[in-house]
Amino acid sequence: MNRQAQAVVLLLLGGAVVRASLTDLHLRYVKEGLRPFLIAAGLLLVAAAVMTLFYELRPLLRRTPAGDHDGPAGGWRPRRAPAPDAPGDGDGGHDGDGHEGDGGHGGHDGHGHREPRVGWLLILPVLGLLLVAPPALGSYAAGQAGTAVTTRQQPSDYPPLPAGDPVRVAVLDYASRALFDQGTSIGERRVQLTGFVTTGPDGRPLLARMVLSCCAADGRPVKLGLTGAAPDGLADDTWIEVTGRYSDRIARDPVNDAEIPYLDVESWRQVPVPRQQYE
Repeated sequence: MNRQAQAVVLLLLGGAVVRASLTDLHLRYVKEGLRPFLIAAGLLLVAAAVMTLFYELRPLLRRTPAGDHDGPAGGWRPRRAPAPDAPGDGDGGHDGDGHEGDGGHGGHDGHGHREPRVGWLLILPVLGLLLVAPPALGSYAAGQAGTAVTTRQQPSDYPPLPAGDPVRVAVLDYASRALFDQGTSIGERRVQLTGFVTTGPDGRPLLARMVLSCCAADGRPVKLGLTGAAPDGLADDTWIEVTGRYSDRIARDPVNDAEIPYLDVESWRQVPVPRQQYE
């Protein structure tokens, strides 16, 4: 891969990053707050590629002024490369011992250095961003990882829930209040949560939501058990909105033996996949 090919691959990679950043595609990889940094990184890659191409192609665009003895009068023509030195002339020829001088190409035989062909592998992430749109982490990832709410905090001091009936809360917020605050800050309030269905170890459905610290690589699930009028017969990765009240029931996650809180469901409905699937 020569320098020009490297610049083209870099240009494609930067363009793919910018394209993903300007659409909702980036939400499948990173948190929404990282969008400005992705755009800046993509633009820097594009700028670096354009400058590399400019400097590589600039010698081909050089022209000599009119009246040069190599060109016709009043015209322009590409600048000619200087003729090679004759043998024995200057440092580039052979010396008396038949050795090549320092000014020649030495043992390179006129050929430039070749970059490793492994550089072509850089085009794989470009194709991945342009041609493949992987789904966000879902029930399979949730089943392979333990719930993210694992550490008890004593004492806990959660603020009161916002006004509303039911009040919308995040799955992580409800799980934290249910485990760390034993539902004190929830009380008898009705809450409404949105997440996807994943099958628990007992075959019953769980409500789950993936949480990210930075990107999808560190995504971990928050799981809630469902009692009462819980949905049944739904396929994994079905997104639902549930309304219910705090339940003091606790289960154990078989993956990491962490506690899974429950929600006493009063009603539920299936909803479209949200734009932002991570919390």
